[in-house]
Amino acid sequence: MRLIPTRDPSSAIRPPVTVIIGGVAGGMSAATRLRRLDEEREIIVLERSGAVSFANCGLPYHVSGVIAERDDLALQTPERLAERFRIDARVRHEAVAVDPAAKTVSVRDLASGSVASIAYDELVLATGAAPRRPDDVDDDAPIHVLRTLDDLDGIMAALASVGDAGPAVVIGGGYIGIELADNLVRRGVATTLVQRGEQVLGGLDPEMAAPVADHLARRGIGIELGRDVRRVAHDHVELDDGTRLHAGIVFAAMGVRPESVLAVAAGLATGPSGGIVVDHDHRTSDPSIFAVGDVVEQRDAIDGSARLAPLAGLANRHGRAVADVIAGAPRPARPALGTAIVDAAGLTVASTGWSERRARERGRAVRIVHSHPASHAGYYPGAAPMSLKLVVDAATDLIVGAQAVGTDGVDKRIDVIATAIATGLTASELADLELAYAPQYGHAKDPINQLGYIAGNLASGEDRVVQWHELDDELARGAVLIDVRAETQLDEGRIPGATWIPVEALRERHAEFAGRRIVVHCRVGQGAHTAARLLAGLGHDVVNLDGGFLTWRDGMRARELAAAAASDPADGERAA
Repeated sequence: MRLIPTRDPSSAIRPPVTVIIGGVAGGMSAATRLRRLDEEREIIVLERSGAVSFANCGLPYHVSGVIAERDDLALQTPERLAERFRIDARVRHEAVAVDPAAKTVSVRDLASGSVASIAYDELVLATGAAPRRPDDVDDDAPIHVLRTLDDLDGIMAALASVGDAGPAVVIGGGYIGIELADNLVRRGVATTLVQRGEQVLGGLDPEMAAPVADHLARRGIGIELGRDVRRVAHDHVELDDGTRLHAGIVFAAMGVRPESVLAVAAGLATGPSGGIVVDHDHRTSDPSIFAVGDVVEQRDAIDGSARLAPLAGLANRHGRAVADVIAGAPRPARPALGTAIVDAAGLTVASTGWSERRARERGRAVRIVHSHPASHAGYYPGAAPMSLKLVVDAATDLIVGAQAVGTDGVDKRIDVIATAIATGLTASELADLELAYAPQYGHAKDPINQLGYIAGNLASGEDRVVQWHELDDELARGAVLIDVRAETQLDEGRIPGATWIPVEALRERHAEFAGRRIVVHCRVGQGAHTAARLLAGLGHDVVNLDGGFLTWRDGMRARELAAAAASDPADGERAA
């Protein structure tokens, strides 16, 4: 890495000036990294809120008191940044215009209202993304967003004012909406989450999302799926079906849009999503202006297309990288997988890459693998169930994406798969990964290895499967469905039309199904694989129901939720 040499303090040459608009993840990573690479450069950070460096991902957890001290969320102050890094961080200073030709930024001091101009050699836009809000909001409506420490302070004051018994409505069933709803309920506030789509966490596939919605409901969070918000009034939220949810406080968690107003006004190129277009060095259409974080369009790691990926990890990484570029040691930006994780009221939900739905929408032929392993060896106390889903390119066996829902061990499995995608491992090669094992942490055949075994069997043609949403068509074409679970597992439920024959009895009874296509299923897919190999060896046309009874059950529950979301209940008014 080439570093800028330290200049002679007696030199009359003016050091270059880098102005960074926006602090927090991307902006502060760029500022502090740039200082480590160049001691003489003048670095100015402009932040319109009252805090330039804070843990924005931790904000919802102060609402409940899980993070007890508000000051623990403030990572750096302007004073500490000046002392340690000689960074001029100016809070409550809003950049109102950029003049690329003059290479100046117009800045309003929000305390005094005065406007000044700052010249720059390089400008970094780290303005982030702005929360979306409902279209029709009364002036006196108690609506809040959660992006900054200032927002958090306003929320805490409002909660103290309305009292914890006052019902809350959270609009939006994504990561922030779920975290807010969970922490409000933990605080003791009756809370309803309103989601426009037919499922929470729209980036997941439906059979993975349905158990999450049910878990949230069991934890005391009201769920309204398939409902749009018509109006937010001073004491209620009106939904598109006429239902009124009484609410003392309302939160807009409807997703975000790139805060690219400055860039557009300055004539910088933006993409269809509104994000700023940047090259591999994070350079915008103006060579002196860079952009990082939630405000930019990333390159998708699967197909190279433009995408938004408003994630703190990416913002931090790209802030650091843009500092290297400015200092003369560029590191081309890696494309974005969108790896993410959320605590959904004690249930861990994680994903990376594409969902099955997204892959099929883009015309990608994919193979799907579901599994339902325990977090660690079942004979060691405390093993917890999880659901894993792997999306695999059918032509190349490369991993397109993955999803995981459970408690213990979900994070490390999704991280291993994200690493495998980044390094170009095929799905079948997951079988050969050497992963740490002890019974309290995993399995001798880790769930990741198991995904690889299944993927390898599919790639080689050793196993053939149908998905939960394909089963009805198979049965309509005359296939016979055989349930090979142990008798003790039947109490979990039955798939309509299935004939129960345990694996051990198949050799005696297989002739009953001669000439018919057979679909076999067990609880999670492993026993059915054994049954399918047995029946294939006896000359039958047989396929396995991928993921077994558990995946089918979750898929059916997703259909129930979608049907309920599409219904039109009678108008009414009720508390959240």
